[in-house]
Amino acid sequence: MSDAIRAVILGIIEGLTEFLPVSSTGHMLLAMPMLDVAPETPPWPIFLFFIQIGAIVSVVIYFWRDLWRQIFSMPLGGWSNHLLTKLVVATIPAAAIGIPFDDFVDKYLHGPAAVAITLIVGAVVMVLIELRYRRMEGPSLKDVTLKQAFLIGVAQCFAIIPGTSRSMATILGGLIVGLPATTAAEFSFLIAIPTICGAGLLKLIKHADQLNNGNIAVLGLGFSVSFVVALLVVAAFMSYIRRRSLIPFAIYRALLGLAVLAVIAFGGFAGPAAAAH
Repeated sequence: MSDAIRAVILGIIEGLTEFLPVSSTGHMLLAMPMLDVAPETPPWPIFLFFIQIGAIVSVVIYFWRDLWRQIFSMPLGGWSNHLLTKLVVATIPAAAIGIPFDDFVDKYLHGPAAVAITLIVGAVVMVLIELRYRRMEGPSLKDVTLKQAFLIGVAQCFAIIPGTSRSMATILGGLIVGLPATTAAEFSFLIAIPTICGAGLLKLIKHADQLNNGNIAVLGLGFSVSFVVALLVVAAFMSYIRRRSLIPFAIYRALLGLAVLAVIAFGGFAGPAAAAH
């Protein structure tokens, strides 16, 4: 299989899963052994960063009107009620917890079995929170408080565990602090911008030597595929969440986790990506 085909497949997976509550990292860790992709072998470390950025650009494009209006206008209450302030506050917990524990997670929690268990546990948590806290009406994005933003940021910290899903953690966190599902999803997508860009910048610095002409075609292909697929997914999910629950995603997570455990039981996931951990 050529690197171009691998780039397209991984770009599709990233675009499909980055903003759905099913864990993009978990899907990547499960897909890479099947594609014979070793995550520490160039160009794949920098490639995974590039396809995440492609997904993030789709959020900027989809919400650009709201972003433009809220970023370049001063709301009542001044900077304490400004969207940028809320996004910074929501990002602080992830930076404080994620950076120190990044190496630990890479070493101990990236195996398929750990991902499968986290997928299943996350499914149970999702159902419980959906049934207890789901509401269709409530504060809009401009009404999110700094306290709510910070608590959603704390919830985001659970996403450091592969298989959890950053979007699941932040959407459920939004529901718990009193946001309607639509607002929780929108805020979840927006805090992905500084969170993923910050994490990606660290990876870019760490793997800067891989950013060369020999990898440009693969990087550009993955970026483009991820962007297009993620843009379609964001639009579809925002329409979905207005009327329907998260329980189908919980069912999918549970079934996927059980399937992975079954594959492991029969000796699967023996590719280079699995061996790397």
